[in-house]
This record gives sequence, structure tokens and C-alpha cells, in this order.
Amino acid sequence: MTAPLHDTGADAAEAAPGDVAAAVVGKPVEGRSLRRIAWTRLKRDKPALAGGIVVIFLVLVAVLAPLIVGLLGHPPDEFHQDKIDPLFGTPIGSFGGISSEHLLGVEPNNGRDVFSRIVYGARISLLVAFLAALVAVLLGTVLGIVAGYFGGWADSLISRVMDMLLAFPQLLFIISLVSVLPNDLLGMTGTNVRIAILVTVIGFFGWPYVGRIVRGQTLSLREKEYIEAARSLGAGRRYVLFKELLPNLVAPITVYATLMIPTNILTEAALSFLGAGVRPPTASWGQTLSSAVKSYESDPTFMVVPGLAIFLTVLAFNLLGDGVRDALDPKGTR
Repeated sequence: MTAPLHDTGADAAEAAPGDVAAAVVGKPVEGRSLRRIAWTRLKRDKPALAGGIVVIFLVLVAVLAPLIVGLLGHPPDEFHQDKIDPLFGTPIGSFGGISSEHLLGVEPNNGRDVFSRIVYGARISLLVAFLAALVAVLLGTVLGIVAGYFGGWADSLISRVMDMLLAFPQLLFIISLVSVLPNDLLGMTGTNVRIAILVTVIGFFGWPYVGRIVRGQTLSLREKEYIEAARSLGAGRRYVLFKELLPNLVAPITVYATLMIPTNILTEAALSFLGAGVRPPTASWGQTLSSAVKSYESDPTFMVVPGLAIFLTVLAFNLLGDGVRDALDPKGTR
């Protein structure tokens, strides 16, 4: 009974030349699922495919960080004072000490391997971004559906909470929260506490964006004929919510989740840059940028490398998110 997410015109527009020829000569035409149609559209979007390849590469780098560093780098917290000029504290050699031994050079003053810290920093950024997006999507989907479907006082209450959270200074709240929380919390210590705080707070302040999208879509879908038909046949609220509404909300939720991840990466980098993220010596891109501010005039390479890592990561996720949006849009022309 679930309503289709596309019309026959969109199917006809997406039909391959072979399918059209088969229909003309009277041969049976193979039906295509929504997933196949979306994948066909996505394959035509070269920037989105490039972004997806970069995203997969970054995820593999984060997961295989110990193996990659063991083969191509040095331990991220190992000092190499022999690579530092004792007079100026800058890396010996050009471009921040880049060599076959240190692929991206070494940090000023202490000589830690930049390549290793960038690889391990990817784990922190992607872990926080994905988990925070998951928290935001779960909260936003549940509360958005409740507000849009039931309406009344529930809609008013949830909408006012969303308005309040959207106006709340997120960065200031996280900075103040981190400054008062202990290093040991709920059995977690050190870096794990900071990661848990970042995921919880970023996800909590991110759900209103998802909630507004879901609420708006739910308000539109609940008046559709197939919803009325389900009700007239005696379907309960649970059936309508999970069998009729939710499947038709998967596309906008997926798109917004994909576009939320790069925002979370930037938020984590900004918090680490300001000292409210993970603590040293744990590697983080934002923390590396913060350290580079002190020495960028004498060694600009140290600032360029983490900045470029953040830029390419965010760009890849944005390209992939745009491509997913176009692929899942039944009225798209691409």
C-alpha cells in the first residue's frame, strides 16, 4: 500500500535505449527498482562518484590507520629531535622536512611525523562526524514524525524546542561543558570522554535540522490518498508510521544525513582548534591547525597539510551528498 516514490514519467525518462527498443518490438521490458534507478542517476554524476571514491578512501584510511602508519610512517607521538633545527626549532629541509622517511614532513619543535598524525586524526574526525549524524538522525526522525503526524500540542511543543535549540550558541555551550566535566565519566577516561561529549552535544544540537525536514515531509504525506486508504482499512498508527510514512521519508533523511557529516567534521575541527575537542597528544586535524598557528610564518607547510585534509574531506562529502540528493529526487532531470 505504500505510495511509489516516483511517477511513470520519471521511469520513462530513465529508460535505457535498449528498453525502448524492446518495448517497440514487443519484447518484455524488465522492471527496475527505485534503488536501481537511483544508482543509474548517481553513476551519471561524475563529481558525486569522485566524492564517493574519496569518502571510501578516507574511511579505509581511518579504519586501517595502525597498518598504514606502520608501513609508511612513524608512531604519531614519537619525537624526532634530529629532524629539528636546534636554533630555530623548525624542521630541517624544505617544505616542512618532507622526505621519503617523513612523507608530509615533521612538526616544528618536537619532530612528530605529520603523516601519522593526519592519518590518526582522520579517525577522530570521521568517528565524531558519523556518530553525531547518527544521533541527530535518530532523534530528528522520531520527533519529526511525531510532530508532523500527530500535530496538536505535540507539534507545538516539539516545534518550540527545535526553535530554541536552533537559536542556542552550540560552540559556547560545548566549550563551557567541557571545561567543567571531569576526565573520568561513566567508566570512560581521557579521549573517550571528550569523544562521547562531542558526539552527544553535536548530535543533540543537530537533530532540529533533521526534525524540521521530517516534520514538513510528514505534514505533506499524511494527507495523501494512500494514508487515508490505510486508515479506512483499519490500519493502526504503528502500521501507518512504520509501513506507510517512514519508507517515503528514507530519501530526504539519507540526503540530509550525507550533507550533515561534513558540517560535523568542521564543527569537530573548530572545537579542537579552540581547545574544546580531544586533548593532546591525541591526534586531531583541528588541534594540528591550532598548533600550526604558532609557527606558520616559519613553516607554512605544517598549516597547509591539515587544512587541505579538512578541505578535501568536506568537499568530497558535499559532492557525494549533492549526487545522492539528485539521484533520490524523483523529479530530478539528471
